[in-house]
Amino acid sequence: MNLPNKLTILRVILIPFFVAALMIQGGANETMRIVAAVIFIVASLTDLLDGKIARKYNLVTNFGKFMDPLADKLLVCSALICFIELHQIPAWMVIIIISREFIISGFRLVASDNGVVIAASYWGKFKTTFQMIAIVLMILNIPALNLLTQICIWIALILTIVSLIDYLAKNHKVLTEGSM
Repeated sequence: MNLPNKLTILRVILIPFFVAALMIQGGANETMRIVAAVIFIVASLTDLLDGKIARKYNLVTNFGKFMDPLADKLLVCSALICFIELHQIPAWMVIIIISREFIISGFRLVASDNGVVIAASYWGKFKTTFQMIAIVLMILNIPALNLLTQICIWIALILTIVSLIDYLAKNHKVLTEGSM
């Protein structure tokens, strides 16, 4: 198993530790929220690192193509679901974000069966960036940053919808014609 794949597996392994740290004492333990933030940031950085290493050293594998985006979705969705329980984000927002991930994953699966690779778009990358920033801000839960946190959440939600529309518009032929 190569290094990028090990980093992807590490990201998945960190998820339960992140969730546990965030949820201790119903999210009221400030020290553990800092621990959760560190774990989340480390896990997020493994995503950046594994992709760079895989491309630079030609270590791209089918396992990595499958597990890397899945690990990202598990990390982000786990955090967002925790924030519903902690009353930091409305469930409807999380449902929209998670629904987008399922739809895009389904599109990619159908495309893959037809020999087509649907690459991440800039909208998707911006969405992920704002999701990560919003999640870190929500973990830290600093009252002085509440407005910034809310702005980042709304931007992430808007980018989620925009990136979904962009994927659908650019790739609708995958479903309608079976290929692109």
